Amino acid sequence: MNQQINEKLAVLPSQPGCYLMKDKNNTVIYVGKSKKLKNRVRSYFTGANDKKTQRLVQEIMDFEYIVTTSEMEALILEMNLIKKYDPKYNVLLKDDKTYPYLKITSERHPRLLITRNVKKDKGKYFGPYPNVLAARETKKLLDKLYPLRKCNNPPGRVCLYYHMGQCLACSEKPASKETYKEIIHNITSFLHGGHKTIKQDLTNKMHEASESLNFERAKELRDLIQHIESVMEQQRMTLNDQVNRDIFGYSYDKGWMCVQVFFVRQGKLIERDVSIFPFFDDPEDTFLSYVGRFYLHQQHLKPKQILVPIGTETELLKDLLEVYVHTPFRGRKKQLVDLAEKNASIALEEKFSLIERDEERTIQAVERLGDVLHIEVPHRIEAFDNSNIQGTDPVSAMVVFTDGRPNKKEYRKYKIRNVEGPDDYDTMREVIRRRYTRVLKENQPLPDLIIVDGGKGQMNAAMDVLENELGLDIPLCGLAKDEKHKTSELLYGTPPTPIDLPRKSQEFHLVQRIQDEVHRFAISFHRQLRGKNLFRSELDKIPGVGEKRKQILLHHFKSVNEIRNAEVDDIIKLGVPRNVAESILSHLKEKGTT
Repeated sequence: MNQQINEKLAVLPSQPGCYLMKDKNNTVIYVGKSKKLKNRVRSYFTGANDKKTQRLVQEIMDFEYIVTTSEMEALILEMNLIKKYDPKYNVLLKDDKTYPYLKITSERHPRLLITRNVKKDKGKYFGPYPNVLAARETKKLLDKLYPLRKCNNPPGRVCLYYHMGQCLACSEKPASKETYKEIIHNITSFLHGGHKTIKQDLTNKMHEASESLNFERAKELRDLIQHIESVMEQQRMTLNDQVNRDIFGYSYDKGWMCVQVFFVRQGKLIERDVSIFPFFDDPEDTFLSYVGRFYLHQQHLKPKQILVPIGTETELLKDLLEVYVHTPFRGRKKQLVDLAEKNASIALEEKFSLIERDEERTIQAVERLGDVLHIEVPHRIEAFDNSNIQGTDPVSAMVVFTDGRPNKKEYRKYKIRNVEGPDDYDTMREVIRRRYTRVLKENQPLPDLIIVDGGKGQMNAAMDVLENELGLDIPLCGLAKDEKHKTSELLYGTPPTPIDLPRKSQEFHLVQRIQDEVHRFAISFHRQLRGKNLFRSELDKIPGVGEKRKQILLHHFKSVNEIRNAEVDDIIKLGVPRNVAESILSHLKEKGTT
């Protein structure tokens, strides 16, 4: 612990607030909240911590704190700070699924849509549904029952759905707002359990059609009734009422937490959500933050009621989410919360050891790589690779691995600007120069280790730019390949020499993954660029001719040569302005080539 942290710990206030832990690059790596900042922040640097927390503490070089007037303010501030800084040690919930919802838009002629994004746009949302197939089947059923708009035609211009009786918007006299209001009310009622009444009504109509010998109509109604049964009644009941609820349960062990959410809609358990993640605060506070971010940052649709385990600060969640939050102590609701907690405990037991083993293995590989190279732990590794075919369309790519895992939002692509022909060394010089000139200019964090895909030549080119041009002292390695284009050896030092890295070691597998990933990224970028260049022609050099206009011209004339032999009026007929048409012919006739 450094002297600066010691001094700050001595003056921490005993008030609620948030704290921001920072690493050597002044990057926020963890955000937390507490009812009493003094006790919580000190706990990280005193007493016994598990390995996971020790790893966090080892990276902390400084911290800041923000005092709030209440725990509610601290909770909201914590969520906003996590969203702003995206700290690597916080629960980011990146692997969480988004579920499909049905939405009735708030337009003059409303539509029924399937969406995964819940927004505050005055639309009505229903769900979530277990999967998109269930949502589609429900929408398909509602489309048959209620004729909301299904096209973008202006009023009076009929569409196919209008002829099928499934689109009111195309009628010569548009439906009134009252008509749509009634339809929306019926759909809402249907999705909230009213489908039983509708099914009974359709059953009565089916019998009437059958008695009238209208067997074709009776068959249509029978099929529709069966569709309602298959779509709406295939799940078992869990509660007798029709209240939409989310039921939370959680379990924790050895610094890991599992949260299970049961989605109950119209009395039916339709889906569950499972998240397993490491945590560094009190479990109760971590769970509270998880629930808040589950709705406010992930934008899950809030139900009418949320059930949570005993010990949860329900009043805090009520104020935060503005919905009814309840802790049941007996009865069926308590059984469902217990069931969610039991599922969380089982999931944690099954997956915890595998997740922790993988986490430890990855971190240990990073730490051992640092030991082998005699450098600090390379938490951030940036790797580069070049790609070209005989010097054409040269590109370079950079990937970033943070604590042994790919950080794809930090990946970068580079079109090579100043290198003529297939010169891999000058290409490496250019991309290293561009990358770290910008890093220095924008005060971005520097990597702990740079890896270039290549041997001594690429390493020397990169080191020349780093040391002699930019004045940077960053450890740099090279990765050489064997005749099968597989990772062969790791080069390091001055002059570059092979490092003894056992092929079966985790650190060797780590650098192999890094090399494979940067090569894949560079190749995919090169192919993408070449694919675009295949469609280039003389038309791309003419002002006023964009991609869309070029496609129209080539579709009509079939080739650049035919365009050259056309008349100005022939080109104008395609919607091209006269001055552009004249420029096209002038340019093509001047070039005289295709």
